[in-house]
Amino acid sequence: MPAMHPVHTGLLGGSFNPAHGGHRRISLFAMDALRLDEVWWMVSPGNPLKAKAGMAPLPARLASARDMARGTRIRATAIEAQMHTRFTVDTLRALIRRYPRRRFVWLMGADNLAQFHRWREWRTIARLLPIAVIARPGYDAAALRSPAMAWLRRYRVSSAGLLEKPYSHGRTRSPAWAFLRFDPDSRSATAIRAKSPGWAGDHASRTPRDRVTHRIISQPKG
Repeated sequence: MPAMHPVHTGLLGGSFNPAHGGHRRISLFAMDALRLDEVWWMVSPGNPLKAKAGMAPLPARLASARDMARGTRIRATAIEAQMHTRFTVDTLRALIRRYPRRRFVWLMGADNLAQFHRWREWRTIARLLPIAVIARPGYDAAALRSPAMAWLRRYRVSSAGLLEKPYSHGRTRSPAWAFLRFDPDSRSATAIRAKSPGWAGDHASRTPRDRVTHRIISQPKG
């Protein structure tokens, strides 16, 4: 029986408060640039680095992500809430264990790279799976000067070589990251909320189904 090829899967984490065309555009770009089979939008139950004020309920954010991803190979998921993981490093360890036939790539905007050194066990994250850093207007210079970059710089590879690096399957490995440049997209969830502060109400009655686990998602308690 022939060996099964791994399913190359990009992971884009975020609040998706709400999801918008910028998320879709960078995901499709990364999918093409890295030859990914899928991208999973990891709709976070709560970002430890972001204030809870103004955060729409999880079902509304997942519903907006599902709507925005329609017609693509993007899957919107709230799997972090189901696994009860709060920090990215714990989520990635759990995903690697749960889906051994997938080869994950972490997709990160340049704005997140600028504060990557504040993430819990960020060096471990870089050793767990390859990272693709996607250009974002106004953040690229700060990202390239960030404390994390001082350590990561030596591990930069081309986008074509990112998936050629040995994969860890949960074990530590040498980091590998690539910088993906494309036409800037200035859309932001902050601007959408300012223009349509009641956007979450449009999804208030919905109970969306997770596109990865296929479970119905409700608002976590607490």
